[in-house]
Amino acid sequence: MLSAVRRGLVSSNTVLERIMPLLTPAAIVVGVLNEASLLPLTWLVPWIFAGMTLIGSLKSNFRDLLAVLVKPQKLLILLIILHIVMPLIGWLAAMLFFPGDPYTVTGYVLLFAIPTGVVSVVWVSMHGGNIALTLALILIDTLLSPIIVPATLFVLMGASVQMDAGEMMRGLLWMVVLPSIAGMLLNQFTKGKISTVCGPPLAPFVKVGLFIVVSINGASIARYLKHPDGQLALIIAVTFVTVALGYVIVAVVSRRLHYDHANTVAVQFNSGMRNLSAGAVLAVRYFPPAVALPVISGMLFQQILAACSGMFLRSRARRMQQQARLAAAASSVLPAPAESPRTL
Repeated sequence: MLSAVRRGLVSSNTVLERIMPLLTPAAIVVGVLNEASLLPLTWLVPWIFAGMTLIGSLKSNFRDLLAVLVKPQKLLILLIILHIVMPLIGWLAAMLFFPGDPYTVTGYVLLFAIPTGVVSVVWVSMHGGNIALTLALILIDTLLSPIIVPATLFVLMGASVQMDAGEMMRGLLWMVVLPSIAGMLLNQFTKGKISTVCGPPLAPFVKVGLFIVVSINGASIARYLKHPDGQLALIIAVTFVTVALGYVIVAVVSRRLHYDHANTVAVQFNSGMRNLSAGAVLAVRYFPPAVALPVISGMLFQQILAACSGMFLRSRARRMQQQARLAAAASSVLPAPAESPRTL
């Protein structure tokens, strides 16, 4: 009986992974269409998100973290792209297209200040990437988020938008940091067994939780989405371009640094994906609703852009394999070098 339930949950997770690009846009639509019934459930969002973080952290352990910290170059490059390059790009784009609108600008800074997404593990594993680097980045970025997110908003926005940084740090601590530490300790104490035994059957609940969180957050900004105007269309367009630009920047960096396929995949997805559910929760809980628009619009594209990035990486890997085979075939048919004549 239990084995049948486990197989069913694992199979459902496979189905949910296939439809991930459609999951978050569909959740936003559900939230907008059910605004009245979902808005009273806003208080559930931090608890659901904490559970999602706990389940996602069951794969992490101190050994993987230490292995990456010993050679931290790739980790540092990822953190620089995530929390210096991309927030600056988001801020500059918002200042260019939305001057005099501090709430929208704040939304773009928040969009690129939040930590990398736990769901990136799914994409990295699907495309044969460096899982150890991915898990270490998620863990470190998550643990640092109560400091990085308020600090980034303060540096780029200053006093133009009021925010309770202390309350935001506490929210991130309870929603993200403590569940992550709990998941890592469970993995460590069980020597990885909890990840093997409980991880696969619990995985679909993360996707379902994501759907619920996005739906409730979508309901919180439904009044903006129900009456679209030129401002909303421009926000969606700028969000798409800036998020896509993140993938392009990382692809160039990976090629310049001559990363192999596994590291290229890890760097690509971890730099391109964000924990937008956490960003939406922060935007809705600690800012006026207008701040949530760039973050919510990012949810429309994140999984779709990840799928497109995966297609690019798969095509590049096939091309590199073909080149390697051709080079091997060419070297095998080359004539052996002639022996030099022996001197008597």
